Amino acid sequence: VQLQASGGGLVQAGGSLRLSCGASGRTFSNYNMGWFRQAPGKEREFVAAISWTGVTTSYLDSVKGRFTISRGNAKNTMYLQMNSLKPEDTAVYYCAADDTWGSFSRQEDYGMDYWGEGTLVTVSS
Repeated sequence: VQLQASGGGLVQAGGSLRLSCGASGRTFSNYNMGWFRQAPGKEREFVAAISWTGVTTSYLDSVKGRFTISRGNAKNTMYLQMNSLKPEDTAVYYCAADDTWGSFSRQEDYGMDYWGEGTLVTVSS
C-alpha cells in the first residue's frame, strides 16, 4: 500500500505548481486525505485536507485563497493547486490518508494511517 506525491519543483515567487498524490495497493476512495509540509529546520505542519466525500476541506490560514485541494473523479487521487507561491512555501510536501477526520480537523499530523514520500517544492525570491 503506497501513496506517492509528485509535482514538486523549482518555481519563482508568484508562480504556480500542482501537486498530485496517487495511491496504489488499495483504494483510498473512502479515506480522508491531506497535505503536510516540512521546511528545513522546522516541524512538519498541516497544509490542507479534504474529506473522503470531497465535500469538506480545511486549510492552513497562510495558504487560504492561494492553495486549492481536490480529489480525482475516482477519489483515489488527490491534488494541491498552489498559486501565488511565496519563498516561505518552500518545503518537502507529503500526502497522507486517514479513515477519520479528527486529526485533519485539528490540523495535526498525529495518527495518520498512511503517508507518502514527499516531493520538494522550492520557491525562489
